[in-house]
Amino acid sequence: MTAVGRCKCVWIFAALAVLAVLPYLPALTLPFISDDYLQIDLAREYGPVSGWGALAADPLYRARATSLVLTYWTERAFGFSPTPFNLSSLLLHVLNTWMLYWLSRRLGLAVMPAAIAAGFFAVQEGHQEAVMWYAAVHDLLVFFFATATLMAWLRFCESSRRRDYAVAFACFLLALLSKESAVAIVPLLVLLAPEPRRAWKAALPFAVAAASYFGLAWFGRDANQHFGDGTFALTAPFWITLWNSTGRLLWIWGALALAALVVWRDRAWIGTLKIAAAWVVIFLLPYSFLTYMPRIPSRHTYLASAGLAWVVACGFMVFRQRFQSLRWPVYALGTVIVLHNCGYVWFWKQAQYQERAEPTEALVKLARAGEPVRIECFPYNEQAARLAVQMRLGESAPPIIWASTNASFSRACLAIERQGARLDRPGELPAGSAAEAPLWARSPRSTGLLPTGAATTLRPGRGQSTPAVPAALLSVRRD
Repeated sequence: MTAVGRCKCVWIFAALAVLAVLPYLPALTLPFISDDYLQIDLAREYGPVSGWGALAADPLYRARATSLVLTYWTERAFGFSPTPFNLSSLLLHVLNTWMLYWLSRRLGLAVMPAAIAAGFFAVQEGHQEAVMWYAAVHDLLVFFFATATLMAWLRFCESSRRRDYAVAFACFLLALLSKESAVAIVPLLVLLAPEPRRAWKAALPFAVAAASYFGLAWFGRDANQHFGDGTFALTAPFWITLWNSTGRLLWIWGALALAALVVWRDRAWIGTLKIAAAWVVIFLLPYSFLTYMPRIPSRHTYLASAGLAWVVACGFMVFRQRFQSLRWPVYALGTVIVLHNCGYVWFWKQAQYQERAEPTEALVKLARAGEPVRIECFPYNEQAARLAVQMRLGESAPPIIWASTNASFSRACLAIERQGARLDRPGELPAGSAAEAPLWARSPRSTGLLPTGAATTLRPGRGQSTPAVPAALLSVRRD
């Protein structure tokens, strides 16, 4: 690379970093939200080297190993404060934006469309939950290791060097230790290779590793809540969920980009669109077997959003070519895209995440008085409430009396319990606690935490009614 090329690359990376940070600057002020406390609590147990043996034996959380180790060292380095954790998520998002640019270049895109794709990915609001909610940090990590795997693999396909193959395989193993959806990388190794018919043999060890990974999860299914809590099912109507989620992912800029490509009949981008389509379907498919929502939660679309970014880049390039004699329409369109996505995060999602944090923040504020606190209604599970108080107040944390039977929340639901009140004893649960809650509100862990990935819409059983829960306050299960 020449000096001019290096200088140009630096400016591109700087611009992409600015775009990645811009939507999420306000999010750095967010407090911890429900499952963030569990993430940190688990990291304290599994994050240090001494806890790796127990982590390897946990069928669920060993698939979150990288996020737990990152969380552990973040707290060790910067203490128990939300800002460093929020900042680490944002920095990972910046890094992933750069990785998408380099992967796009490796796949053959020119500098301009690769930069446009990465820029759109940086500001795209659809996957904001993965960046704004620290407990979803594993979605950021699996993206990083997935793109690193594919970049090293493509280098190997060109060079046939064992070193590149070893790097690709190591990154793939780290992706598997980040999240289960990493198994979807395997078909892409063949599809993205310059010579797919020859690549499948080299991809066999990756397939064996993915199969072994799934086998370990299957044999440990009795201790893995995803196999028993109804979160996912092979009998689920995955085609409906996949269709709904793909449509939601493409709306609105992906749909407009496809419309522009159809109207102006530009076939030069067919190859890129094929890659984008395969990418979106492959990375949405593992989540399409969920049962608690008719669409995939936004944080799970983070990987698939790379495919959307390529679609938007194709449409933008066609628009730019159409108006090549005029610059202002191109600049105006780019500005509108950035402002639309940033504005949605600033003025809508930011307030929503502040509402999610309000119940635990109000509880901790009341508990600072040092008196026992009685909880009559709460949008999260009992463990989230207890962890929030214990981790924030330490030894000065007062007893918590859990009597919540309603998931809706107001500050009136929290009250100081005066002398003479019956306090919970260790191992005892009052009426309305997790043990008496319906199945979807329990956890296989002794903590009573909601199953990982809790839906923002609960499907009640026959004869039951759905509780009136504000969507912004619902505990979102971590999966």
